Amino acid sequence: MSIARLKKVTLCGLLTEKRQVLEGLQELGCMHLLPLRPPPAEVERAASPRAEAAYKALRFLTDMPQKRRQVVRDPSFDVEQVVRSALDLKQHLRDATDRRDFLADRIAAVEPWGDIFFPPRETLAGYRLWFYVLPLGKLGALERVDLPWQIVRKDHRFAYVVLIAEREPPADILPVPRTHTGALPLVELKAQLEDIEIELEDLVAERQALTRYIYLLSVNLAQAENHASLAHADQQTRDEDGIVAVQGWVPEDAIAAVQEFATGTGLACLLEDVRPDEEPPTLIEDAPEMTAGVDLAMFYTVPTYRMWDPSAVLFFSFSIFFAMILADAGYGAIFMGLLLIAWKRLGRSRQGRSYRLLGLSMFGCTIAYGAMVGSYFGVEPPEGGALAALHVIDMNDYAAMMRLSIIVGVLHLVLANAMVAYVNRTRTTAIANLGWIAGMIGGTTVVYGEGGGIVSQAGWGLLIAGSLAIFLFSSDRRIANRPADYLWRIFDGFRALTGVMGVFGDVLSYMRLFALGLASASLALTFNSMAMQVKDSVPGLGLLFAILILIGGHAINLGLAVISGVVHGLRLNFIEFYKWGMPGEGTAFRKFARKEVQP
Repeated sequence: MSIARLKKVTLCGLLTEKRQVLEGLQELGCMHLLPLRPPPAEVERAASPRAEAAYKALRFLTDMPQKRRQVVRDPSFDVEQVVRSALDLKQHLRDATDRRDFLADRIAAVEPWGDIFFPPRETLAGYRLWFYVLPLGKLGALERVDLPWQIVRKDHRFAYVVLIAEREPPADILPVPRTHTGALPLVELKAQLEDIEIELEDLVAERQALTRYIYLLSVNLAQAENHASLAHADQQTRDEDGIVAVQGWVPEDAIAAVQEFATGTGLACLLEDVRPDEEPPTLIEDAPEMTAGVDLAMFYTVPTYRMWDPSAVLFFSFSIFFAMILADAGYGAIFMGLLLIAWKRLGRSRQGRSYRLLGLSMFGCTIAYGAMVGSYFGVEPPEGGALAALHVIDMNDYAAMMRLSIIVGVLHLVLANAMVAYVNRTRTTAIANLGWIAGMIGGTTVVYGEGGGIVSQAGWGLLIAGSLAIFLFSSDRRIANRPADYLWRIFDGFRALTGVMGVFGDVLSYMRLFALGLASASLALTFNSMAMQVKDSVPGLGLLFAILILIGGHAINLGLAVISGVVHGLRLNFIEFYKWGMPGEGTAFRKFARKEVQP
């Protein structure tokens, strides 16, 4: 597994053949397109490479609680027509709902005033009526109003006041906001509300009728994706003087196929190597069984094109961290059993086969580590047995467990620096990465080695040598025989050495492996102890209560342990490990490829 080497490919042909060229490249499915013209000035005119409209339409229909019988065969089924109908209906529903809510609010505001029929404005000499609902406790505010006013009705809480003025009174004329009644009488508002309710019922019925096409829309999403992908590609080309140009990145092993396509369609083909100032997208070439590792590698951040492929490391380190956090062979056996039950079903797809391999690694490591710490649902194996021989780690020895966690963290970060040093092996900054490796190993040796012994002395030697390497080679600033250049290099060296505190904090982060594993084991022991106490203290039903406590308690503990194992197992990889092993962030390689319509 590695990051694929790419070449830049430019294809030129007749503008009249643009559609055929794009469809051929989509069928070929190996190019990451590069834009050769700026995007449209209007954002809404920029095409998306995904069929967002189809997904919105499908979500709109599937959210309908009552659905019709599904149509599974329809030779005349048109994806685009169904998507347009669904989205138009969605907009009409939204408009009608907004209108219904507006009328309901207006009726609630007007109803206390009764049916108000406004005379023509000219009959009032240009004056208008302004309505206020005033709490009875604030009636005194009317005495300060200079405009003509009238209380038209009262109830036990409010007085309904009308002011007369040509223009809207100031907002602070009364201690309450003005009531908006509009120009329509209450009877007309209720009639409109009745009409809009009927219209909403009709729209809901139309939506329910469209739900019969959910299945066909789901299986034909690929067709919508292909249309969207072509529309997006159409905006990436350069069209001038009857010539169309298409440019993109292509893996080296697909160059021959692109050249064959260009020859067969009469296109001019130009190949270019990656320039030092370019940053191509990242395409990880993976074995089919390692797709899960690639998904992990691309989940948090995309490695840069010139970096290394971390998928295999993440695959196994995540499995180990997950196992150390669960720290129980019984829990691992439960998950392994569930995995074996779903083994054949997961084997039906490439992604399923990859994730079942990841599960096999995670749960296998959990069983192995659980046996090493001697925990089977929180119960230690009896002495002298075969399982007791596997019990080689004492989780109650806190000092040893902390040491194990820190050593695991140091090895993880050493691996990260080693891979970066290998990638930068032609640059002097790689020596700085080796310095960090020497410093981490040396510092760990000094802390845990015997004071004054040869091991401790070797640790001090590695620590000093690593610090010098970090100070001298962390900067790639060029020196042009100017005094300022030397000063800047010294400054860069001191700044790099300040990362020692970061290393210290990152290594200590791995103590969560011990802490979370201990918490899981402690909870398991607690539930076991509670069950035994209930069994002994409650005659008869005590056994039943004890079983319920064991099942419920271990289910809760298992759920918490899984959440911790996934979250913190990934965190140690994506935060601490990526910080040292994955400087920078790249762009994912997105193939311009045709998706097959499901049968």
